[in-house]
Amino acid sequence: MRFRIVRDPQARPTVYRELTKAAIRDRAITFGALAVVACGLVITACGSQNSPGAASPADTTMSPTSPSAAGVGACVTAQLKISLTSTGALAGQAGGYLKFTNDSGTPCRISGWPAVIGLTAKGQATRLRRMQSSMFGAWHYSAPPPVVTLRPGDSAYAIVAADDKPAGGSTRCPAPYARLQVSPPGDSRNVIISAWLPGAVSYLPSCTSANGSPTAGTSTITTFSSLPH
Repeated sequence: MRFRIVRDPQARPTVYRELTKAAIRDRAITFGALAVVACGLVITACGSQNSPGAASPADTTMSPTSPSAAGVGACVTAQLKISLTSTGALAGQAGGYLKFTNDSGTPCRISGWPAVIGLTAKGQATRLRRMQSSMFGAWHYSAPPPVVTLRPGDSAYAIVAADDKPAGGSTRCPAPYARLQVSPPGDSRNVIISAWLPGAVSYLPSCTSANGSPTAGTSTITTFSSLPH
């Protein structure tokens, strides 16, 4: 801004008023620009924290110990789709992986041994044992069992397997299991699925050990990445 030296005393008030108005106008413009910049910074900061589309850690990963997963309830039969997959025969055992898929719209957590009962075609029922290791899935139990958080559509797995050869002096195994009655850990409700093993071209064997005890059993529930596949 350029200033003029005014020597006429009568003209001073008018000129002063003009200069004052200009200074006020310039100051208003400056403050207005600063306000816009500050407002822009506030909007940017708010958008990065509270935008509806912004992902939080809970949107991408949910570990069992994270605050987002702390309030997640146990998976129950009603919200799970249970099936048998990755079937086959290996190292003297036949079996597959029980697959527990969260078929609901809310996350849940699952941990421990599922309750599985083998049913023959004639309806004879045998509760499958809790295995400590399995040649079929190269799995060994390690305490404590993992806690798997399932978001909608996610799955967890448990090995189900049995010896496929008679032991001791037996020449053949008892009638195989045609169906499996399965419950997730902690839930008394169950579903019944086929025990047919496409990969082994047989039903789940009901062979016994040399002492006569059933060999069919299940592992604890774990993630697919921790099992051979």
